[in-house]
Amino acid sequence: MPLPKDPLRIALPVSVYAVTFWGAQIVFFWVLSITGVFGGVTLGTLAAALFANWLALRIYEDQPLWTIGLYPTHAAARNGAIGIVGGAGAACLVLAPPLLLGLARFRPIPPAPAAGTLPFTLILLAAGSTGEELLFHGYAFQKLLGPLGQFAAVFLTGAVFAVMHSANPNVSWFGLLNTAGFGVLFGYAFLRSRDLWLPIGLHFGWNFTLPLLGVNLSGLRMNVTGHEMVWTAGKLWSGGDYGPEASLLTSGVLVLLFIYLRVAPIGRQTAPPGDPPAERVLCGSSSPPL
Repeated sequence: MPLPKDPLRIALPVSVYAVTFWGAQIVFFWVLSITGVFGGVTLGTLAAALFANWLALRIYEDQPLWTIGLYPTHAAARNGAIGIVGGAGAACLVLAPPLLLGLARFRPIPPAPAAGTLPFTLILLAAGSTGEELLFHGYAFQKLLGPLGQFAAVFLTGAVFAVMHSANPNVSWFGLLNTAGFGVLFGYAFLRSRDLWLPIGLHFGWNFTLPLLGVNLSGLRMNVTGHEMVWTAGKLWSGGDYGPEASLLTSGVLVLLFIYLRVAPIGRQTAPPGDPPAERVLCGSSSPPL
């Protein structure tokens, strides 16, 4: 799709959105870091993304926050559930075969996590998943879909998503490649549903299952169950210290997730501001609106 005659009409709101997010994230991280560094990052990202989306919608669209894809509908609830099942199921598909084949095993790790660690971690992971989807597939992404086209917007956002994870501990090029793949997957999920609940569900389902099964999440180690998964297979299969997201197994499961999104009974929502017409959807036609 050709760029608009006045690119400033797109560049200005997207730039304001980005600057607002970064400024707000600094403030919110400082305020919310009382919960710890991880809490400050995840909760700060969520708060900053909500604020940046709200402000951009009010200034440039005169629309409330929910129009960005946070519809309180039955279809939205179903989409969120489909996402969680898909994300959690994909994580299990990555980790179950090595366990069954004897290429990995569980072992206890000291010290035992404190009471309340698991629910608190799940809350932070939910906040982080929601905040990242609001940031990467909220106002700016939706504003770029029309002038850039769906392929360009989705792949550009996927690349930025990977770059944002490049400072994570134990990062690898293969891990960043798969992370970019997840960014593209989440963008495709938005195009299928025209809401944020489906990508949020996918993101959260994947993110909470990995720590539950005792593996690193994007290079981060979280002892939430008192056990970890120890591999005898090489880094190509385990992902090394970055975790399974840097593994060949995850690359294969990503392909299955795209197929899952293509055939799942996703409830189509009303197109939000700046989104292209609903009938033109990346990688095939959509299901009819519900």
